[in-house]
Amino acid sequence: MKELAIYIHIPFCDHKCIYCDFYSIVSYQNVLSYLYHLKKEIEFYSKSFCDEYKVISIYFGGGTPSFMEPSYIEQLISFLKQEFNINSEMEVTLETNPGTVNTNKLSEFRKIGINRLSIGVQSFNDDELKFLTRIHDSSTAVQTVIEANNCGFENISIDLIFNLPNQTLLKWGKNLQRAVQLPIKHISAYSLILEKGTILNKMVLDGKVNLQDADYDAELYEFTIDFLQENGFNQYEVSNFSKPSFECIHNNAYWHYKNYLGLGTSAHSFIEGKRWWNYSSLTFYSKAVNEKGHAKIGEEILTQKEKTEEFVMLSLRSSGLDIELLKEYYDSSWYVRNQSYIQMLMQDGYLLQKGNSFKLTKKGYAVCDEIISKFH
Repeated sequence: MKELAIYIHIPFCDHKCIYCDFYSIVSYQNVLSYLYHLKKEIEFYSKSFCDEYKVISIYFGGGTPSFMEPSYIEQLISFLKQEFNINSEMEVTLETNPGTVNTNKLSEFRKIGINRLSIGVQSFNDDELKFLTRIHDSSTAVQTVIEANNCGFENISIDLIFNLPNQTLLKWGKNLQRAVQLPIKHISAYSLILEKGTILNKMVLDGKVNLQDADYDAELYEFTIDFLQENGFNQYEVSNFSKPSFECIHNNAYWHYKNYLGLGTSAHSFIEGKRWWNYSSLTFYSKAVNEKGHAKIGEEILTQKEKTEEFVMLSLRSSGLDIELLKEYYDSSWYVRNQSYIQMLMQDGYLLQKGNSFKLTKKGYAVCDEIISKFH
């Protein structure tokens, strides 16, 4: 059977952080009706994908999924198991924010089948957390990780953000040092990105915040790669590092160009070369699901050229570009067209060849987007 990853967006949140551009609602009025509509959407898609696909992962993102009661998440997991063909060793991830869970709640999440936590720490520096307008402090972040481990969560990931305004290499190094001392198996380390429509974007435009330049960003990034690898975390994607065998199955479905189904507000799907996306607005989402069973607002069928470009981009971001796989499933002439550029990248230390695959070096990862933009 073909493999399928499922993403469920839980948009509810009690607070909008200044850098966040994900669809979220600072209200809990429609929590129960949203559950009803999610089930209707699950039921709609199960008719098309139940027989041919086996679900290898479920990922609850948001918003703040950990604000939900465990029984709420349990209903969704149970309904998915009822409607879809589920892999018995499926990875089930819950995005979790420090300050939204305690030992009892974490224990309940573990009992209902959550076996991986992605904890939004972002920083262990209290001044940085205040700047990011997070609801927790550093001690709460540490406590959440330790409590999760004590509750039986072996697979714990944390998110960290670097290149914050005025963040020195020393401050960032202390963040990483604190992280590797904790019982975690995975770290997602992201550079602070300025997204349109966010509070942070307006602060920068108004001159209230100054961001640090790209060269300094690259310096912090390369330091991150070296430090985490020295501490047993292997880099398997541009921003992601894990202990051996703890790569995120769900995110690898995205990066390895596999099939995934997105459910809920603003969710995106990609199955067999077709991509579609849902309404972001909760009102429009609910109305569409009531009328049609789904909330699709747009779709596209990718051309062979588009599929080739995406496969190249995702491969280079992660485990490396397999040229034989590219020739077999995508564009057999791509390598010929880009061979001289690839040789130049190798000579300049941005790319390494291992058998039939090409993989970015640390230096290459730092300018990954620029490199990919020059392929043709």
